[in-house]
Amino acid sequence: MTSDPDVPDPDFSLDHVRREGLMASPGTELVTHDGAGRVELSFNVEDAGGAPPTQRSVRVPPGVTVFDSASWNGIAIDSTCGGHGTCHKCKVRVTSVVEEVAQRPSRNPTPVSRHDVRTFTRDQLDAGWRLACLVQATRDLKVDVPPLTTRPKAATVGVGRQVILRPAVQKRYVELAEPDLSDQRTDLDRLLAAIDDLAPQPDLHALRRLPHVLRAADWKVTAVVVDEVLVDVEPGDTTGQRYAIAFDLGTTTVVATLLDVALGTPVGVASMLNKQQPYGGDVITRISATMLDPKTLPRLQQAAATTLAELAAQVCREGGVDPRQVYEVAIAGNATMTALVLGIAPEPLGVAPFVMATAQPPTVLASDVGLDVHPRARAVFFPALGAYVGGDIVAGMLATGMDRDKRTRLFIDVGTNCELVVSDGDRILSTAAPAGPAFEGGAIRCGMRAADGAIEVIKLGATPEDAVQLGVIGDVEPKGLCGSGLVDAVAELVRVGLLDASGRFVPDEQAPEVAPALADRLTRIGEERVFVLHRPHADAVPEECVVLSQRDVRELQFAKAAISTGWTLLLEELGLEHRDVQQVLMAGSFGSYISPASAVRIGLVPKLPVLRIVSAGNVAGEGAKMALLSVRERAGAAALLQEVTYVELSDRPDFNDRFVDQLAF
Repeated sequence: MTSDPDVPDPDFSLDHVRREGLMASPGTELVTHDGAGRVELSFNVEDAGGAPPTQRSVRVPPGVTVFDSASWNGIAIDSTCGGHGTCHKCKVRVTSVVEEVAQRPSRNPTPVSRHDVRTFTRDQLDAGWRLACLVQATRDLKVDVPPLTTRPKAATVGVGRQVILRPAVQKRYVELAEPDLSDQRTDLDRLLAAIDDLAPQPDLHALRRLPHVLRAADWKVTAVVVDEVLVDVEPGDTTGQRYAIAFDLGTTTVVATLLDVALGTPVGVASMLNKQQPYGGDVITRISATMLDPKTLPRLQQAAATTLAELAAQVCREGGVDPRQVYEVAIAGNATMTALVLGIAPEPLGVAPFVMATAQPPTVLASDVGLDVHPRARAVFFPALGAYVGGDIVAGMLATGMDRDKRTRLFIDVGTNCELVVSDGDRILSTAAPAGPAFEGGAIRCGMRAADGAIEVIKLGATPEDAVQLGVIGDVEPKGLCGSGLVDAVAELVRVGLLDASGRFVPDEQAPEVAPALADRLTRIGEERVFVLHRPHADAVPEECVVLSQRDVRELQFAKAAISTGWTLLLEELGLEHRDVQQVLMAGSFGSYISPASAVRIGLVPKLPVLRIVSAGNVAGEGAKMALLSVRERAGAAALLQEVTYVELSDRPDFNDRFVDQLAF
């Protein structure tokens, strides 16, 4: 291989280019996928300090890059370019698990990009070294991650978005001259005069500490400034200790990420179920609870505060950070979750005309929402577009650059309430569709959350040996069916012909002709027809099995019809058709793990090539990180309120007719 990075390797030909800059190594075939199932990535993360490597295995949908797979799961891979292959820092060694077990020849068949050719030698390429942002996971892989070797000046967050580091939290170390009779300036004037690039206004906490800290520290102190406010004075030089926490305050799950805002890197990540769960699994139930009992609102507020506090403590422990070094938090949540954590009555959100108390919640002290961090730390909230398109969606739009990309893009956050955003590069429209609880496992006979024992992937075959292949979270005995498994099950039954276009199981006498290897699984529980997905033992009766019922199919039909009606109407508002969509972003916990092929097959998303459907991950959390790392991005989130038009579907006279049209598979 030539030593000049700008001279192409003669062994590589552009004739090998397949798509999006990827090309196969000579003598190998590019591995493709159909968008279904999961692949497992086994990360071996080396430690810069010489500690034993960390082992971590994750499951992701096919087609997700190795870099994104690591980022979603808190595995740090060096990068500064936003995943475009230009910084050449996200170097990893990738080995196919199958080839490693089989002890295949040394030449690694993982596709090679032009950027890989410019980054690695021939021997390194043959050994499997690749840029993580350009390797798509199309099969089980082992990934060796070297220790971080640089201190990035910019933080890469979100889906294909780069952020220039400009946090609201600033620190300045100063060494002051002691006062004397000839220099009787106040302590504050003396300090502010030494900070020549900022003009902060002090708050009372800082003023109370100022006299003692200056003298105890021999006039060598660090000023802590947040949003042009002097919030503290610390002894000595603490400029390298600046932290903030980004929260994705979900109805079901809350995620916290501790950020080192001096470097723009994550330090710790943790998640837990929202402690409001006992009051209902969805926002409408929780709103109803506050209407039935006035004492419920403070209880829900306390439950949210406890959740945030426990997560903050957990990520600080994980990162070895003193909570008092956390000076700011950002919270991205839907309108109801935001109202509840602030103690604002949510009742108007639950009844027509669905009015919020405010679209832009105020910035408050972190202690006001139950957080035990720095006593003057601020908590900033994302603005909302509507009662059911809240701050989490605004954060997601910020992270995915919906207002910056000139392509026609569809953003879908799938859940009990499904939020939709469509952009044609000039206009941005948003709406919410009432999908119901099916995707969360609610109202499904054997439904459950995505936990150990949940079936998340289903493939149906044509022979008794491969009739039903299940992917189960935790690799344990199947206990139930989570949302992605539900979509897979219905999509596969439609594919093999056991479900007709109307969503009805075919007659018993027709099943053996359509799918002979699966016909015996089509049975009944009482009067309801069911399809058996898993039998705990050979003689198990249907009641003991994990099944998909006819009613389950109907629940999914109603959910997908609501969603597809929503994005169809938004496209029509922009004068577009389904085929005009150039990219679909599937966001949220469920959206990130749904099979693109299954989503297309049942009509949940437009009928597009699966490679246009991107698993976007926790974009709400990514947007919250961006707001902490850049005041410019924070202003961009506020600007979205003027740039996005909210479309209310409930008052559309043609909604019901369009909904019925979208029911068929």
